[in-house]
Amino acid sequence: MRDVFEAQLALARGAISPGSLDGVLGLQTRAALLAFQRRAGLAETGELDAETRTRLILSAPPLMIYVLTSNDLARLQPLSKTWLGKSQQTALDYETILELVAEKGHASPNLVRRLNPGVDWTIVVAGTEVQIPDVTCGPPPAKAAFAVISLAEKKLEAFDANTNLLAHFPCSIAARVEKRPAGQLHVAAIAPNPDYTFNPEVFPESAEALQIKTKLILPPGPNNPVGVAWISLELPGYGIHGTPSPEQVGRTESHGCFRLANWNAEYLLKLVWVGMPVYVEP
Repeated sequence: MRDVFEAQLALARGAISPGSLDGVLGLQTRAALLAFQRRAGLAETGELDAETRTRLILSAPPLMIYVLTSNDLARLQPLSKTWLGKSQQTALDYETILELVAEKGHASPNLVRRLNPGVDWTIVVAGTEVQIPDVTCGPPPAKAAFAVISLAEKKLEAFDANTNLLAHFPCSIAARVEKRPAGQLHVAAIAPNPDYTFNPEVFPESAEALQIKTKLILPPGPNNPVGVAWISLELPGYGIHGTPSPEQVGRTESHGCFRLANWNAEYLLKLVWVGMPVYVEP
C-alpha cells in the first residue's frame, strides 16, 4: 500500500469498510484496520504498519473511469425540505451529479473533487469522464450465520458459522440510551429499495411533525430516510438500513435504528436471511 487511500480501498474491496473513502487515517479507518488485522491473524495495532501493508493487496488498479450518461443526469432532482414535500416526490433520488458519482465510488465528495480537478460539477454533461475509486467487490463467500452490533464501537460485523469475519461496517446508533436495544434480536424482513413511512409521533422535535396528523409514505431512492435497503428486526420499529448521509455514519445518532452507508447496507442484504440472529452488545 502506497498510502491511506489505497489501504482504504483494499479494505473496502474485502468488505471491511473504512466508511467513505477519503484518504484520511481516521477512527473508522483504524477500526477497519483492526478488523482486518484480527481476521488476518496480525498484531492488532489499528495502524497501517509494515506487516499490514504487505498483507493488504490491490489486485486491480485503484481508479476507474466512469462516463456520465443522460440517464444519470435525468435522475437528478431537488430534495424537498419538508416531510410532506418528500412524500409528494416521484423519487428521493440524487440532488447533484457529484453526490451520485461519490456514492458510486463509495467516496467522500471531497475525494472525488481531488481526483477530478478539471471538472466543473455545476455544468457536467452526458459523456463527461470522471475518475472514481474502483470498489468492485465480489459476492460474499457465504451467507452470514449471525451479526454483532457493538454500541460502544459503533460497528456492525457479520460472521459465518465458523465465526470467520465476513464483513465489517461502521454504523450509527440511537442518540438516547433508552432507545438502544441490547441482547439477541432476529432479522424479521428484508426490503431492497424500500419506501418509508413517516410517523409524526416518532419525531416530536420536528415542528412540522407536530402539525401533521397522519402518516406519510415517502418514495424510494438513495435520499430516502432509510436509504436503499431496509432490514427489519423483530423489535417493532427497529431495523438496519441505509442513509442519505454516508459521511455522517458513526458520527451522528438516530432515533433507534442502525444506519449504514447505502453501499454497505446493500452488501449486507446479500448476507442476511429472515430469522438470522443479530446480537447487540453494549
